[in-house]
Amino acid sequence: MKKVVLAGGTGFIGDYFKQRFEEMGCDIRIISRQSGYIHWEDFDGIVEALEGADLLVNLAGKSVNCRYHPRNQNEIMVSRVMTTHVLSKALAACDHPPEVWMNSSTATIYRHAEDRPMTEETGEIGSGFSVNVASTWEDHFYAHTIPGVRKVALRTAIVLGKEGGVMGPYKNLVKFGLGGVQGSGDQMFSWIHVEDLFRIVLFLKGRPDLSGSFNCSAPEPVTNAQFMEMMRVQMGRTYGLSASKWMLELGSVFIRTETELVLKSRWVVPDRLEKAGYLFEYPAINEALSEILQMSS
Repeated sequence: MKKVVLAGGTGFIGDYFKQRFEEMGCDIRIISRQSGYIHWEDFDGIVEALEGADLLVNLAGKSVNCRYHPRNQNEIMVSRVMTTHVLSKALAACDHPPEVWMNSSTATIYRHAEDRPMTEETGEIGSGFSVNVASTWEDHFYAHTIPGVRKVALRTAIVLGKEGGVMGPYKNLVKFGLGGVQGSGDQMFSWIHVEDLFRIVLFLKGRPDLSGSFNCSAPEPVTNAQFMEMMRVQMGRTYGLSASKWMLELGSVFIRTETELVLKSRWVVPDRLEKAGYLFEYPAINEALSEILQMSS
C-alpha cells in the first residue's frame, strides 16, 4: 500500500495505526476535527486525500465513555452517522477511490449474552441506545453502493493496548487496591489487542473475496472476574476490592460515565475471521496483558 486515509485517526487506535502504517512506508492522510489535519468540513480536501488511495479506515466517533444524557447521545450518534455520510459522498466524487473502505462498528451491537457466544451469523442484535447507535451506523455505512469500493464493517470488541484506551483506568483500579470484580463478575469481557486489530485490517485488505461485517474480537473471551484476576496477577497484586452494581451506579455519576461499559456481557467470537484463516497474534488474555503491562505496572 502506498496511501492510507485514516478518518478520525487522532485517537488511541488511530495513533497506533498511523505508527504501524508509517513503519510500512505508507503515505498517511488523516481526517480530523483537530487542527493540523484535513477537516471534516473540507470536502474538497477529503476527496483529494481519497483520490488514488489504497485504503480508507474510518475510526471517527465521539467517545461513549460519558453520561448518556440527550446532548451526549445526539453527539455520539451524529459524529458517527455524519462522518460516514461525508465519506460516502467524497468516495462517490473520486475518479479512483480506494478499493476498500473499512468502517468502525462495535461488538456492542449484540445483546447482553451470558448464555452463548455471538457470531456474525447467529448473533442476536440487542436493544437500547448503544445498540441503536451501532445499528444506525452500519445502516448508513451500507446504504449506498460505491462502484469499485469494497465495504467492511469492523465490529470491534474492547481494544487493549499500551498507549490509551481502557487500560489506564483498569491499571489504576488494580494499583489502588480496587481491582476486584465489577458487578457479579460473571459478565463476559470480549477484547482484542490493538496489534491484532491492525493485522486484521491488513488481512482483510488483502482478501478481495471478503466483505461485510466482521467480529474483531480475540477468540478467547473471559469473564470480568477472570480479566481482573489476570490484571492483578500481571501487576503483582494479590487482592482487590470488588464493586457491586449499586456502587458502580453511584460512582459512574461522579466520573461521568455509564455502568453499561463494564456491566454489559459482551460474548463475541471472531467466527468469520477464523474461518477465513486469520491467525491471532494475541489469542489469550494472559499473553495480551503480559505484552501490554511489561515495564508499565
